[in-house]
Amino acid sequence: MDLNTVMDVRDARLREPWQSGDAWLGGGTYLFSEPQPHLRRLVDLSRMGWDPLTVGADGSLKIAATCTIAQLYRFGRALPVASAHLFEQCCRAFLASFKIWNMATVGGNLCNGLPAGPIISLAAALDGTCLLQSQAGAVRDVKVVDFILGAGIKNLGEGELLRSVTLPARALACHTAFRQVSLYGLGRSGALVIGTLDPADGSMAVTISAATVRPFRFWFPLPPDRGELQRAIETHIGGDDWYDDIHGLPEWRRHMGLRLAEEVRQELTRLCGGGAR
Repeated sequence: MDLNTVMDVRDARLREPWQSGDAWLGGGTYLFSEPQPHLRRLVDLSRMGWDPLTVGADGSLKIAATCTIAQLYRFGRALPVASAHLFEQCCRAFLASFKIWNMATVGGNLCNGLPAGPIISLAAALDGTCLLQSQAGAVRDVKVVDFILGAGIKNLGEGELLRSVTLPARALACHTAFRQVSLYGLGRSGALVIGTLDPADGSMAVTISAATVRPFRFWFPLPPDRGELQRAIETHIGGDDWYDDIHGLPEWRRHMGLRLAEEVRQELTRLCGGGAR
């Protein structure tokens, strides 16, 4: 779609002063998908030269905001960690064409803050941390579960930039379970639940997204039983936290969130030899 209010596109490397009506441009798959009458200038990040994916000396994975979904998919499939298949599962939850895969970015998916954003689900489930940079150059770290505040609402200041997301080595080494459901065969995610089991200490985390306005991550020092998991979900996810749009009513999303969370719990509990309770 033509953005007929945009009068200029600037190279982000120039570090020009931020103006009212500016927006960061990554892949542009969202920006150019619908009218943006409030925008006057785009600040293009495509030439920043950031390495898309970097494995740290400690085994952590840093994903640049400009990393495309296609790059993440290919890299994740070859990553020698227990959680590798989760990258493919979340990327495929986009249900997007190859054109979108090769243009849409990790940073764009996170900064849109949409409940069904599968990279939000991936990064939240693997205990990811966002690196944010202000216009003055100051940086701060924010957990992904705290970065997304609501449907389309992010913990971002005016002109602040999401630079990268880092996934810790311990989370990457976890066994995972993935469940996703849509109202339609090729529809947007109505509920997406990811479970992780840490082989080092036997702890389990269950992350609910898409069904809720923001991701909720529940951590347990030992695999919970059915009642403990359900109580945690019911206690911390209020009635207004279940998302409501054309892709699913809150009551249905709550039902599916609880159901998929229990399936994930059972799968990971069997994996650690505890049996379903």
